[in-house]
Amino acid sequence: MALRILGGILLLIVVLVSIAASWFFRPWSDYSPARVQAAFDPENIVDVSLNMADYFPYAVIEATDPDPLPREFRALDVSYAFESETRSLDQYLESTHALGLVVVQDGMIVHEQYLNGADMMSRPTSWSVAKSFVATLIAMAMQEGRISSLDQLAQEFAPQFEGSAFGETSLRHLLMMSTGIDFVEDYDDPDSDVGVLFADPFVWGSDIDQSLLQFERVTDPGTEFDYISSASHVLSAVLRGIYDQPLHLIVQEKIWERLGMESEAYWNQNVMGEDGVALGYCCLNARPVDFARLGLLYLNDGIWEGERLLPEGWVEMATRANAPFQEAGATDPLRGYGLHFWFPETDRGEFFAAGIYGQYIWVDPSRNLVISRFAADPQWGAHTAETFAAFRAIAVEVTGE
Repeated sequence: MALRILGGILLLIVVLVSIAASWFFRPWSDYSPARVQAAFDPENIVDVSLNMADYFPYAVIEATDPDPLPREFRALDVSYAFESETRSLDQYLESTHALGLVVVQDGMIVHEQYLNGADMMSRPTSWSVAKSFVATLIAMAMQEGRISSLDQLAQEFAPQFEGSAFGETSLRHLLMMSTGIDFVEDYDDPDSDVGVLFADPFVWGSDIDQSLLQFERVTDPGTEFDYISSASHVLSAVLRGIYDQPLHLIVQEKIWERLGMESEAYWNQNVMGEDGVALGYCCLNARPVDFARLGLLYLNDGIWEGERLLPEGWVEMATRANAPFQEAGATDPLRGYGLHFWFPETDRGEFFAAGIYGQYIWVDPSRNLVISRFAADPQWGAHTAETFAAFRAIAVEVTGE
């Protein structure tokens, strides 16, 4: 009898383990918790950066009216001084695990280079550069009169957040990353709240909007800087509410079509199909030449082919500190924050969109120049100062100034 009971217990354990393994690996599906886990393995960083569609569900953004930028390639002999050394552009690109570098000056692509398995048709992921696209769409909604003030609350447009801390936060404070909400974003801590933004949608297939209802405010909004990706996702929910469309279709209509992007892109979401909800805080995947066009829109003060797409004054407001706690040094030793855009501490008028692992859209208005640089750099934070030096050296070489 005892042996029978023991045998039954062992059989039950085997069945349960088999069920758990089946759920974890999901051989019937293109996506699984095992695939999600593999995406965050440092050994896979290059493959993940170039092939997010292999790891996470997505929706396609079509390029319905492509208008390629003119190309006039120039040889670049770039060197710069950093930490008492003279370094070359090739050394910089190699040490930072670059995937693509595109330089646009006076509206023309003057340099285009791909590395580490990428080519001109690769669509590297944006990571947090996507946040700047979300902010741009908020600005476009303002220009269209769909948003009357940044001081309106998120819940006015996204009723699913009604009564929650995020819902009762203004668009301004969401854009400034000053919500006062107790949401911990620590990429080195597996128990950090940022895990909600990946585990919930990709392991459980759940709606991120609902996952964010649990978080509470601990300080007054608009009083301190606290960079949290959840704020950007709530802004994306605001956009979905305003336009009654999924995020990828809003991006397609408002940015991809208007700016004449050359190629289709895709935005990762929690599940495939019409029920999918895009990650409003990351994971727009596009060619570097198309990412550069967002920089061109900002370089031109929000005007594209004679039409104002962004409110007058938006570019200045978005790319500079709106409060003392956003100044460089208060937010980060090397950079300050505006409305989902950054600016360097040694301010020469440049500003940029940035993402983890070394994604940049760098804009230098004084030289009429945009640099789109994408990478898979596990030490990206340590390379921030050198990146600024390299970009400035590129600008000097291209313009001769």
